[in-house]
Amino acid sequence: MSTDRKPIDPERVAAAVDGLGDRAVIEEWAQRFSVVADPSRLALLVSIHYAREISVTDLAAVTGMTDTAVSQALRLLRAHGLVTAQRTGRVVRYRLADATVHELIHRVRPHPQESSPDQGDR
Repeated sequence: MSTDRKPIDPERVAAAVDGLGDRAVIEEWAQRFSVVADPSRLALLVSIHYAREISVTDLAAVTGMTDTAVSQALRLLRAHGLVTAQRTGRVVRYRLADATVHELIHRVRPHPQESSPDQGDR
């Protein structure tokens, strides 16, 4: 907190400072959000979420991207810890590795059985 300003509400300022916590964590999440902010990568994450596990070729078919573009995007998503891969023979399938992204996708794009017209408080 800046010491050259007198807070209007010191208790709220203290709560905000406590909540903000370690700036390195904020930076890490800002990087993760920047990765997710790309529409193609977000489409891949949503597709992986609904498929649970899916190969590069199948992701390319779903999203209309090339296998190479999907592979490059997955490499970045993997580097940020958002997806993980499992090889079965010659096929590599990807799945979400981050519970927070899983929950975020549920908030942004709930499963059809979860959505209803009277769901007012999301």
